[in-house]
Amino acid sequence: MLVTFDDVADMNRETARESGTPNIRMVYASRITPGPADVDAFIEATLEALTSPLTEEEKRGGKWSPKASRVLVEGTLDECETFFQQTRHVPPPLDAPIAIYTDGFPVRLPTEERVKEMLTGTSHKADELIVAQFDRKDARGNEIKAGDAIRFQPLKRTATVEQVAINAVMAGCKPEHLPVVLAMAESGTLNGDNVLIVVSGPVVKEIGMNTGNGFLDPGNPANSTIGRAGQLIAINLGGAVPGVNRMHASMGGPFNRGGMCIAENADALPEGWRGMNEEMGFEKNESIAMIFGPSGIQTNFGGQHSPGGYRALQKSGHGGMARRMDVKGIPGPHNFLEFHAFSLWANREGAYTFIIVPEMAKHLHDYGFKDKKDVYEWLWKKSFIPLKDYRNRSWPDLITNGWMGIEKTSGKHWKELPDDYMVPLVADPFDNCILIAGGPEEVILTLSGGRGGGGGTPHAFGVDAWR
Repeated sequence: MLVTFDDVADMNRETARESGTPNIRMVYASRITPGPADVDAFIEATLEALTSPLTEEEKRGGKWSPKASRVLVEGTLDECETFFQQTRHVPPPLDAPIAIYTDGFPVRLPTEERVKEMLTGTSHKADELIVAQFDRKDARGNEIKAGDAIRFQPLKRTATVEQVAINAVMAGCKPEHLPVVLAMAESGTLNGDNVLIVVSGPVVKEIGMNTGNGFLDPGNPANSTIGRAGQLIAINLGGAVPGVNRMHASMGGPFNRGGMCIAENADALPEGWRGMNEEMGFEKNESIAMIFGPSGIQTNFGGQHSPGGYRALQKSGHGGMARRMDVKGIPGPHNFLEFHAFSLWANREGAYTFIIVPEMAKHLHDYGFKDKKDVYEWLWKKSFIPLKDYRNRSWPDLITNGWMGIEKTSGKHWKELPDDYMVPLVADPFDNCILIAGGPEEVILTLSGGRGGGGGTPHAFGVDAWR
């Protein structure tokens, strides 16, 4: 039995069907009624649902399986294009038509010939299942062993190399892109409300990804089509449907409109700074695809950071940035992060991903951060606040188990700690992430959310294993 909200009933039915209990009983609570009154309204129905005998229909279990045919449709070019552009009407809270097989854009039809050509991009056989290439834990902490079949979220289906290749064709990828697409498919989790794929390593230059000016814009075939393939995989292999089983955020996410894939500019890394591939435990000559799920995006920390003001700070110590940092009249290099640190965690907890243009990364290096991990450590220390202030935030009520849990650093019960005890708003220094990319203008992009796991929990997948 499940207590839920009526506006997400379809999502819960999908989840129950996937779990083998398609006829689970549901009782509905209110989103706005105060707690005691809300409980009074649904407690009787809850007790009835828990104690009354199951009907014959409710006793029936089993999981729904999609049709297994390799060929989805046959016909003329026009007939097939019309078929792929079909929509279905999804009821409230979405209440709009949604494409069945695509992301809403036209696709390149996956003919036998085109899929065969795409498969030349990998040595893996078409009928091979997508399996884990190394031991790891999934987002919920469940163990995944090398060789385990990947379950594509949200419906936990399996898929073959050929099925991934089909979606790569639909997205407009080239065969040389396929190993990257297969690597990100290995994650199984491409259905979030904001999915960002970051590529690091030699493959970036091999397939011609844009890491310079306008790298977030359309125009580069590799960036655009690989990102889009991730969205099509979520739809066609994971079974994700907005408003039904893809409801991570009320408004969705801009990174999912067509998909988003970017890459690291390894050539622009300051001396001594490691690339994302090395940070995630791979070698410098190995390529990876990382899966991020940022909850928000801000240019220049969401505040005033004019390129001209930044140049004045670094050149001669002039302007408002210099005055705030108390370095007026002192030429750079300066740690510009100091200017923004007070605002980073003013209204949120958790890690950030910082996308920094090469020039600004060099300034951090020249200032004294000879290793990127030094920046992570500095940022982590800046995130500490007194417990009395930590209590006034939104997420800690959940993170601390209603303040009944144990605080990680001290090992003490939360209620035993004094008001002035300092609590980090980022669990681990390595949760924050720095990516070097972009053009010559002095700007920075901050994404709410880090690399996805404390202490370097792998959310990176090797591209070379899928060549």
